[in-house]
Amino acid sequence: MSIFDDIRGKAEGLIGGHEAAINDGIEKAGDLVDSRTGEKFKDQVDSVQKAASGFVDGAAK
Repeated sequence: MSIFDDIRGKAEGLIGGHEAAINDGIEKAGDLVDSRTGEKFKDQVDSVQKAASGFVDGAAK
């Protein structure tokens, strides 16, 4: 088991039951970055938001 598997396992354990709140936080963080950068990096921020939300949703299963 690699260190990354260990970190992933711990993250999945912390997510359990809090998916909606975490996804809301991801959305708000992305919106903050967009507002601070004048949406200069909107595509990259949206990509990261999608990946992070996908991880949260996948860990909930």
